[in-house]
Amino acid sequence: MKLHSFFAAVLFATVGSAFAQNATSQDGVKIGGNSFLSKFAPVGALENQAAMQYAQTMQQAEKQHALGPDNHPQVLRLRAIANKLIPYSLKWNERAKQWKWEINLLGSKQINAYCMPGGKIAFYSGILDTLKLTDDEVAIVMGHEIAHALREHGAERAVKSSAANLFVKGVEIFAGAKGYDPNIAGSIAGGAANVTMLKFSRDNETEADIVGLDIAARAGYDPRAGVALWQKMGMVNKGAPPQWLSTHPAGQNRIAEIRRHLPEVMPLYAKAKALSLNGIAPYQTNVKGIAPVTYP
Repeated sequence: MKLHSFFAAVLFATVGSAFAQNATSQDGVKIGGNSFLSKFAPVGALENQAAMQYAQTMQQAEKQHALGPDNHPQVLRLRAIANKLIPYSLKWNERAKQWKWEINLLGSKQINAYCMPGGKIAFYSGILDTLKLTDDEVAIVMGHEIAHALREHGAERAVKSSAANLFVKGVEIFAGAKGYDPNIAGSIAGGAANVTMLKFSRDNETEADIVGLDIAARAGYDPRAGVALWQKMGMVNKGAPPQWLSTHPAGQNRIAEIRRHLPEVMPLYAKAKALSLNGIAPYQTNVKGIAPVTYP
C-alpha cells in the first residue's frame, strides 16, 4: 500500500462517520441517525455562535441596503415555503423544536443559500434570479440547507477537522521517532487528510440532498424538481472542479442520487397532494432545454 493511501485509510478509520442503524420512519428515505462525532461538539454553543453571526450578517446587510424587507415579494415567498417545510423537519432533530427559525433574503449575485445551526436561513437573490427557481426548486434548495443544520454537519465537520489535525501531528511525531523527516511525513499526511475531508464534505452534501428531498416531498413540493435544479446548475457552473477536488458531488452524480431515491419520496409527494402516483404529471421547469422529469 502506498504511503498516502495508508494515511488516508488510517484517517478514514480515525474520523469516519458512524450512523444509527434504525431508520427515522417507516416511510420516506431510510437513513440512520446523526453521526456520533457530532456528539463531541458543543452543539448548543455552536447554535448560539451561529445566531450571533447571523444577526451580525443581517445587520451589515441592512446597513448596505442589501437586506430584503419583510414585505418584499421574494421574502414573503421564501418564508411561505419555509413555513411549509419546517413542520416536516422537526422529526429529524429534537433540538429543532426549540430553534428560533429565521429566513431572510440578501441582495447579492452569489448563487448561494445556507441554513446555520439553530435554523438561521439565508437566500441570496442571485440563486433565485440566475437559476429562475420555481417554488418546488426553492423547496429543494431550502430542504437541503435545512438538512445540513438538522444533521449537525457543522458540528461533525468541526470534530473531524480537529481529529485530522491530531492525526497529522501524530504522524509527524511517529515519523520523527522512527528517524524519518517529520515535515515530509506531515506533508503527505496533510494531503491525505485534505482529500479525506473533501470526501466527508461530499458525503454530507449527499446526505443533505436525500433528507431535503424527504422534507420537501412531505410538504407537497415535487422532489423531481431536484433533477431540474441540478440541470440548471450545470448550465451556469460548467467550470466546476473535478468531483474529487470539490466539497460538493458532481452535478450528474447528484442527479443520479436524486433519481435513485425518487421511489422513496414520490409516494410522500403523492400523499401530500392527494394524488395517485400514476396520476402525477411530469415535472416541467421554466427553462428551455430541460426536458420534463418523469416518474417512474
